[in-house]
Amino acid sequence: MTAPGPTGPHDDRERRVRAVRLGPRALAALALISVVGVMAFGWPLLADGASGVAHSGDAPWLFAALLPLLLAVVVAAIADGGLDAKAVAMLGVLAAAGAALRPLGAGTAGIEPMFFLMVLSGRVLGPGFGFVLGAVSMFASALLTGGVGPWMPFQMLSMGWVGMGAGLLPGARTLRGVRELLLLAVYGAVSALLYGTVMNLQGWPYIGGMSTGVSFVPGDPLGENLSRFLAYCLATSLGWDLPRAVLTVVLSLTLGPAVLKALRRATRKASFEPPVTFEP
Repeated sequence: MTAPGPTGPHDDRERRVRAVRLGPRALAALALISVVGVMAFGWPLLADGASGVAHSGDAPWLFAALLPLLLAVVVAAIADGGLDAKAVAMLGVLAAAGAALRPLGAGTAGIEPMFFLMVLSGRVLGPGFGFVLGAVSMFASALLTGGVGPWMPFQMLSMGWVGMGAGLLPGARTLRGVRELLLLAVYGAVSALLYGTVMNLQGWPYIGGMSTGVSFVPGDPLGENLSRFLAYCLATSLGWDLPRAVLTVVLSLTLGPAVLKALRRATRKASFEPPVTFEP
């Protein structure tokens, strides 16, 4: 009989537990919503000069498309057997926690403590759960802080991608300890920087026609606009993105062990995807 410990049954059970698995329908819904998101962010770069590019006009349409697609991901996960009432309850608790964390630092040099929670939750609970959690947390945060505007659907998509990416990191069932924390810290820093970059792409077309060296020029070649966009990011948002990345690394390394342990314990006790047994 093996004694419980780092290599005992308790650890093996912990490594096997996964709250939400991605079935074929959920995977298809996630792929569709990601394609829609990429198109929503990037279409101004391909528009001609007479199109009157501005994301403020397409944001309501994106929001109207985003909510049914998010619901489709949840319904598909339920249909595939990967999401039950206990997982939905955990989604609600973590989304509320993320929404409460964001106002603690939002608007102060880009510091957003909710990032590390989205990364750790996506790591433990999987990419589908991570995407829905990120999007719902951002939506709840916008309602809580009054931050509803044309940027909100883009924030929901971006944060959803952050959570989904964490769930897709390698070694979800085998990698533990310091190596896992370092992996999550590096991913958290990179995703925090990329989040700011992607959100810049949402706001950058607003300054088109201002005749500055970093302005968006509808109809210009893609390479020239991308070089202006890089200069725009360096000049305007890097001072916000770097503190966000640093805070995510610090919180992941300091609070990460306790949060990961709590999430895995809650997942294990909730008995997601319990084994099926047949009795005579």
